[in-house]
Amino acid sequence: MNFNSARLGFVALAFGIAGNATIATSAGAAEFSFTATNTTNTGITEILVSENKKDWGYFDIGSGIKSGATANLVWDQSTNSENCSQWVKASYADGSESEPAKFDFCEDGLEINF
Repeated sequence: MNFNSARLGFVALAFGIAGNATIATSAGAAEFSFTATNTTNTGITEILVSENKKDWGYFDIGSGIKSGATANLVWDQSTNSENCSQWVKASYADGSESEPAKFDFCEDGLEINF
């Protein structure tokens, strides 16, 4: 999942679903997903990802992830051939951001708590 600013086509699916897996599509390609849980008292407005901690892209999380809520997020298929290891951070409604942390997004059942 080599990340660059031209690849902002990430999508969020099934807010509130706690499951996570690599799923085969009808075309046989794998989708890579993970769950994101907001454990803070402030809503998450963006989830940002980067391979190099310089160029950040984001997942479309709609109106955000409320405090205590979980969302299942799926990488866009255009990233399937890219590096699995990515930095991730959250932006909050109060303007703050979490510290970036590195995760292997190819890991089956990946769960990230913010």
